[in-house]
Amino acid sequence: MVQRSREFQVFAKPAGALCNLDCQYCYYLEKERLYPESTSFRMPDDLLQEYIVQQLAIAQGSEVLFSWHGGEPTILGLDYFRRIVELQRTHCPAGTHVANSIQTNGVLLTDEWCGFFAAEKFGVGLSLDGPRELHDVYRTTKDRRATHRPVMQSYRLLRRHRVAVDLLCVVHAQNVQHPLEVYHFFKEIGAQYLNFIPLVEPRPGSTCGVSERTVPAETFGRFLCAIFDEWVRHDMGRIMVQIFEEAARPAHGLGHSLCIFRPTCGDVPVVEHNGDFYQCDHFVTPEHRLGNIRETPLAALLESPAQDAFGRAKEVSLPRYCQACDVRTMCNGGCPKDRIIQAPDGESGLNYLCAGYRQFFMHCRPYAERMAALRWAGHEPESLMEQLRAEESNARPNAGRNDPCPCGSGRKFKACCLRE
Repeated sequence: MVQRSREFQVFAKPAGALCNLDCQYCYYLEKERLYPESTSFRMPDDLLQEYIVQQLAIAQGSEVLFSWHGGEPTILGLDYFRRIVELQRTHCPAGTHVANSIQTNGVLLTDEWCGFFAAEKFGVGLSLDGPRELHDVYRTTKDRRATHRPVMQSYRLLRRHRVAVDLLCVVHAQNVQHPLEVYHFFKEIGAQYLNFIPLVEPRPGSTCGVSERTVPAETFGRFLCAIFDEWVRHDMGRIMVQIFEEAARPAHGLGHSLCIFRPTCGDVPVVEHNGDFYQCDHFVTPEHRLGNIRETPLAALLESPAQDAFGRAKEVSLPRYCQACDVRTMCNGGCPKDRIIQAPDGESGLNYLCAGYRQFFMHCRPYAERMAALRWAGHEPESLMEQLRAEESNARPNAGRNDPCPCGSGRKFKACCLRE
């Protein structure tokens, strides 16, 4: 049996690219075309069992995580996932703990679904792009009906059942213009875990190389800075914002947990509905198909020279401009899928989001360094919030109740730091 040399998070696609929605920016719906002869995109029971057995066999440590993605995995029905749990229990080795996560648009969730997630301790990633008028711009059904209302109903059901919910907000050309409106919405609904995912849609025929839905890079940087400024003063320890946590890791001497900011990649491969293995969720194309788990064991595919070379190519191809960057350790060139523009010196392979990432990482790095210093001194990093509010109140001691708050949140002083 081939042993893994590093950690992987396999994205299993038991329903392939099938989905009940038609989100205009979805990068995965078109993957259905890879299988023109398929009559069913439902991973059959024998293959499902084979995948679970192989994933359990290569587990390192005491826990193995199964990540169920799509498309929309809930279109397979609740009984399908009951079968998944049954197979996991049947084949799980003694001393190994199984954890499950599922990524969903939430539209099909019911009280029964949420009760199941709670009972089986599923983590749920729920797609939600902010308040109704911003979410419904691109996230619609196949007949162009809005989806914000059913998604919010599902979110409330998940919270009622005390299911851990990670909210995934795609940041696009519309909602990026309203950073604090988006963030305040998530605060108001009690969000605990937030992930901001910038939308980059290459379009070779466009004059700027990307679609009109794509988030402008510098505007994305301002979006992150505006939200960070409020979070670092009011919400640390209460709301986990993934990119903020990632930005702080280098200052704490930690490697990145998010693949896009690691020096190398290839740690998030895909197993499609028919067992095909692809090198990455964003590279599900014929040239990145390495084999099928019916023919080649999952462990061998994960440890194959081709998979290793794919992962190392991210670092090898890093432009000179990135290699000399002050915030390289915070970014490492970002996701290879977004390396579609030229660097200032004319070298190709610069990340489209570079200007935004650089703006944000330069902005937040001093705060990250202060958090790390507090931790090394035996204090909680969250104590930085009190320090910042005190410093800024002293800097503007004459702020009136109805003046803008000195902390920069965009709210009035009486509704912000004055009440702390």
